[in-house]
Amino acid sequence: MRFLLTSAGIKNASIRDALVDLLGKPIDESSALCIPTAAYGHPMVGPGAGPWRFITGRSDQPMCELGWKSLGVLELTALPSIDEERWVPLVQETDVLLVNGGDALYLCHWMRQSGLADLLPSLRETVWVGFSAGSMVMTPCVGEDFIGWKPPTGGDRALGVVDFSICPHLAPENMPGNSMAEAERWAAGIPNPAYAIDDQTAIKVSNGTVEVVSEGQWKLFTPSA
Repeated sequence: MRFLLTSAGIKNASIRDALVDLLGKPIDESSALCIPTAAYGHPMVGPGAGPWRFITGRSDQPMCELGWKSLGVLELTALPSIDEERWVPLVQETDVLLVNGGDALYLCHWMRQSGLADLLPSLRETVWVGFSAGSMVMTPCVGEDFIGWKPPTGGDRALGVVDFSICPHLAPENMPGNSMAEAERWAAGIPNPAYAIDDQTAIKVSNGTVEVVSEGQWKLFTPSA
């Protein structure tokens, strides 16, 4: 699997070019499934308008409105109640999974409950495009600052598919988002490498290679010895 882990979607030409490179073909020749689930667990989003804006391409995080050849919805909370043959082949045949922001630990829980987490290692040609929580879910841990919805197992562990953590929405002091000072405090509690990225930045992961794609601001934090 290949990953484009963004703070706020496909916000600029550099991130869009990185997406096309991962796909290996134009967007309008690629099939996509969008996953809105993370929004339900976040107290400032929840069900209703937020997931609808994401699915319909009316949000401020460009994902679903990029001109895909086909676009469908994969709702993780529904998957445990239907047979795997109803949804697994669909995922296997899809070029890209577009994953909404919201609460990363809620998304992680439903990825495990639905069986999607177990399916990921077999999706060798699939591209995962996340924004905010949809990116953070792939990391080893999200940090205390990003614990909102509390999983039954407790803690801040995510899927650990990549070996670094992400603080999204880096922003200048007194602007909406997370300041560099807040990101530094967050990183002090993270036991593995961690990136703070702004909304003009993404992290591209392919064949074990990690590349920051940015027209904005970002910083890599490494844990103290």
